[in-house]
Amino acid sequence: MNAGAWRAVCILLAVVLVLVAGGALGAWLASRHYRPLLDIAQTELATAKTGRNNLEALAGEQGRKLGDLVLAGQERERRAAQAQADAQDLAQHDYSAANRLLQERTGGDPAPVAESIIDQELGL
Repeated sequence: MNAGAWRAVCILLAVVLVLVAGGALGAWLASRHYRPLLDIAQTELATAKTGRNNLEALAGEQGRKLGDLVLAGQERERRAAQAQADAQDLAQHDYSAANRLLQERTGGDPAPVAESIIDQELGL
């Protein structure tokens, strides 16, 4: 090789070394600038994920509790309807007796007549 070729190779090698050094320096400066920002972003991401997981757990628990309340309300409604039906059955005899008392037509003083009707109903 002649001297001009060596000179071109040396210049090319120097340019490549300057570019590599510039790239390494740029990467080092960028990492110094962006590393704290990335650390903050990762911390905030972890906090957000933890918060999301807590909210998901709370929403699931709230859904279960709401389901339990709905079931308890349906059970109370069923028991109330059954109690009302039982009370109606128990009161049917009293309603019938009261209707018979009201429908009987008797004359005279109302107090002895009422006493006589009540005694008759009670079997006295």
